[in-house]
Amino acid sequence: MLEEIVRLDHELARSYKSRLIIQSSFTRSLVSFQANKTKPLYRWYKYKEAFSAPLIEHLLARHVAHVGRILDPFAGSGTALFVASAAGLQAEGIELLPIGQQIISVRKLLEEDFTADDVAALRRWATARPWESAAQQRPLLELRITRGAYPKQTQATIESYMCAWKQEHEHVQSVLRFALLCVLESISYTRKDGQYLRWDYRSDRRQGQRPFDKGQILTFNQAICAKLNEIVFDLETAKQATGLFPVERQHGGTYLYAGSCFAVLPTLPDCAYDAVITSPPYCNRYDYTRTYALELALLGVGEKELTELRQQMLSCTVENRAKDLLAMSPRWGAAIAAADAQELLQSILHYLNEQKAHDRLNNNGIPRMVRGYFYEMACVIAECARVLKPGAPLLMVNDNVRYAGASISVDLILSAIAESIGFHVEKILVLPSGKGNSSQQMGQHGREPARKCVYVWRKA
Repeated sequence: MLEEIVRLDHELARSYKSRLIIQSSFTRSLVSFQANKTKPLYRWYKYKEAFSAPLIEHLLARHVAHVGRILDPFAGSGTALFVASAAGLQAEGIELLPIGQQIISVRKLLEEDFTADDVAALRRWATARPWESAAQQRPLLELRITRGAYPKQTQATIESYMCAWKQEHEHVQSVLRFALLCVLESISYTRKDGQYLRWDYRSDRRQGQRPFDKGQILTFNQAICAKLNEIVFDLETAKQATGLFPVERQHGGTYLYAGSCFAVLPTLPDCAYDAVITSPPYCNRYDYTRTYALELALLGVGEKELTELRQQMLSCTVENRAKDLLAMSPRWGAAIAAADAQELLQSILHYLNEQKAHDRLNNNGIPRMVRGYFYEMACVIAECARVLKPGAPLLMVNDNVRYAGASISVDLILSAIAESIGFHVEKILVLPSGKGNSSQQMGQHGREPARKCVYVWRKA
């Protein structure tokens, strides 16, 4: 079966040979959050799954007209929205997770409605530390997977900080909450690690055979004062450079639809957008409801809501149940048929189901996840084709993956599906160096770097 997958993969790769282009200027840093770490305004919150502002600037300059309306159906922390808006485009996004919604909402507030007096209040908080004299505390909501995440003194100080901000104007409160979201990981016993939170050996959580040491755990005061000062510095620097306070209307503006793209996309009008720029969750088992659990808990997400969020997401983790796509939108029949007809995809799904039947997978949810990912992405692609104007581009960042020794060319499969439902594949820009597969995969099946690509499709 693996030989058949390799054969079909080679055939599909040959059909795209002239359009698979090594882009020497692209690095993993450029197509991830890494390039945002030192970029003012974009560096405040470490949203690891984000692409970088410089990448969006590059793509806009080469593939998108200077005026119009763009859409990001997986908006994340809003990088595409704010870069496009700064370039004069009207930017709209869809985001399901409350942490992404919060980042975008606060960034929008800071750009459009924050005053010099509000900035002065943030500076005062960084120096006067009013939480230290707060008479009361506001209890911090915990989830099962976040219980005991902070040193006791740190948790008590967080609760005092949350109570103290009630004395401020609502705009200042929003940014104080945002600053807290930005530092939660650095003051906790946890570290985000793709599929889950890793717990430091100093926590009360039971450790495995090799205890994890995350290194320095910042005190609350260290972390929050540094973050508030960083935000103030960036805002004042932006004001000095552009005179924006609030932002003037040469920006195109941003708008966010809060919810699942499966619910929102079907409500958008036909032929309304001049470009789609996005990076969907990868088919890599990462569960964002777990990795961002500290932030979700702070935002008031409970156990039931956490489970609901996980099931509304694009299927990318083994706990996702199958979605009834036709019940969501009867017009998705053609997209589902396109996935049914994709020979390489069907060969991979058959192989994974055989591996499951012989108890050779480390998780039996993998075949369901992979199937869900491609069928759901087919429906998303079909919606993007519907809402784009003729000739408009869809630009997408994505990774290839590997399961049970089967390399899954996400780029080729999605491109083939896209061509069958209304797109021309203009090019697939490939990073010079691929991403290595997991140590478990390498141990059983050898090392085989997976391509990371930026797809450039255009509506026919």
